[in-house]
Amino acid sequence: MEINAKEIFTAGMIIFAVIDILGSIPIIVDLRSRVGKIQSEKASIVAACIMIAFLFVGESILNLIGIDVNSFAVAGAFVLFFLALEMILGIRLYRDEEPQTASIVPLAFPLIAGPGIMTTILALRAEYQTINIVLAIILNIIVVYVVLKLSSKIERIIGSNGLGVIRKVFGVVLLAIAVKLFATNVKGLFN
Repeated sequence: MEINAKEIFTAGMIIFAVIDILGSIPIIVDLRSRVGKIQSEKASIVAACIMIAFLFVGESILNLIGIDVNSFAVAGAFVLFFLALEMILGIRLYRDEEPQTASIVPLAFPLIAGPGIMTTILALRAEYQTINIVLAIILNIIVVYVVLKLSSKIERIIGSNGLGVIRKVFGVVLLAIAVKLFATNVKGLFN
């Protein structure tokens, strides 16, 4: 296991794009107004635990049900593709029920550590060393925590138009990542 700054940066940017915490600020502000206080520390720690646990046991769970990592990564590429389309086109493909409390559900799961990020983590595991993915997750959770703490201020500073632009830019990045992930792993299905 070797710490590689390039892998950490690349994995970190992919995770950042999938979590889309900046694009989620309007959702976070809305949740805060509906349920009151959001516990940023609790949400961040739970999300980190979910992501790191899935990094280590996700592949075992897949093996238990007879799915290889390449198949999961290709499926993940489709999930990322549709997430990117949501971000770019401003449409909602995935629907979820209304929250009762906000810190764990829906904030930690599925908003921060949802199906998209779990798929991404397993797909990253097929390409990068585990230690670099863990460090990328930790760096992202720090960013998530700061954004959760400062969400109201960030929304006022950037404005809804600025958040929309950021969301679309990360959507395009995510779309490119989905295509690369598909191309890399689809070969493994036929070998």
